[in-house]
Amino acid sequence: MANDSWEGTVVKKSRGLLDGSNMYRRLKIQLADGSTTKVKVDRKLWDAVAEGDTVSKAGGQDPVKS
Repeated sequence: MANDSWEGTVVKKSRGLLDGSNMYRRLKIQLADGSTTKVKVDRKLWDAVAEGDTVSKAGGQDPVKS
């Protein structure tokens, strides 16, 4: 999925210590076609978005708030 491009709406934010030592932040994104995908994001983006915000990703780039 690293080279995919998409745009969608944040429907859920989650974070957790999956391996016991590193904090992982994920967003559940609803795409225009109605499907959902889970995306791992950095802390800066995770802190900047809320449910209902639009996030997009260009091929080969990290997701950004739209």
